[in-house]
Amino acid sequence: MRTLKFDKYHSLGNDFLIIDLTRGRIPKFDFNRLSLEICDRQFGVGADGILILTRSRLADCMMDVFNSDGSWAEKSGNGLRCAAAYIYGSYSKRKNIKIETVDGIATARIIKPGKKTSMIQVSVGQPVFETKRIPMKSRHKFHINEPLKVGGLSVPATVLAVGNPHCVIFVDNFNFDWLTLGEHIEYHKSFPNRTNVEFVKIVSRKKVILNDWERGAGATGSSGTGASAAVAAGVIGGHLNRRVEVVFPSGSLEINWNENDNTIYLTGPAEFVCRGEYMYDSR
Repeated sequence: MRTLKFDKYHSLGNDFLIIDLTRGRIPKFDFNRLSLEICDRQFGVGADGILILTRSRLADCMMDVFNSDGSWAEKSGNGLRCAAAYIYGSYSKRKNIKIETVDGIATARIIKPGKKTSMIQVSVGQPVFETKRIPMKSRHKFHINEPLKVGGLSVPATVLAVGNPHCVIFVDNFNFDWLTLGEHIEYHKSFPNRTNVEFVKIVSRKKVILNDWERGAGATGSSGTGASAAVAAGVIGGHLNRRVEVVFPSGSLEINWNENDNTIYLTGPAEFVCRGEYMYDSR
C-alpha cells in the first residue's frame, strides 16, 4: 500500500484531486487506474479527475490530467486554475504562475487571492479549427456549423480544439435529453480520441448559457475549455463578441479571445475544499 497526499479543489463544482509530485521521485504506477479508483464517489475520495503535478524545467510545474473514467486528458481550463490556486497557496506567493502541459505553457495570474476561494485568469491557448489537427475524421478542412449525424439526427455542430477536442452545438433551449446526446457524440466515430461536447444557448452577444458533457467525466457542471470552445465557435459563427460571460448552473466564467495574440483567456474562481491521504494499492 502507498499513502498519497492530495488536495481537493473545485471550480464551479468541477472538482479535482491534486497530487503534488514536484518534490520527490515520480512513482512508477498506473495513474489511469489510480484516477479510476480515487475519483469514485462511493468507494474513493470522489472527483471529476486528478491533476498530477511534476517538475518542469520550463515552468513552475508540469500538469497531467486524468479523468474519472481513468482516461488521460490533454488539458483542463478549470484544472489549470485549481493547480495555480494550489501552487500559490502551498509554496509560492508569486501571482504569476507558469504551468506546462502537452499543449505548451499556460500562464496563470492570481487576480484576487483568498484563503478559500481565489479569482484566477489562465491562458487556454489558441483555438484550432482544422479537422485533421483536432483530430476529427472528415472530408472537409473545417467543420463549422456543419451537420453531424448521430442517433438518427442531423445536428449542426462546430468542431474545434483548444488543447483538447470540442464539439459545440448551439440550441434554443435545453428541453431535450442533452445528457444522452452528449454521451453519444463523445463516442462518435468521427472523433478518434473522443470529444467534449457543449450545448450553448445564446442570451446576447456578450452572454451565453452552457451545459457541458466532458469526455471521460460526463456532466461536470462547468468546463473551462468548454467555455473557451463555445465562445470561439460563437465568434467564428458571427454570433458572439470576443469577451463573453459563460453561465453554468453554479456560476459564471469570463472568456476573452484576445484579437491581438489570438489567445483565449479564461477567468473564474478556484476554491480549496480539503486535503487528506489516500491509501492506494499500487501493485
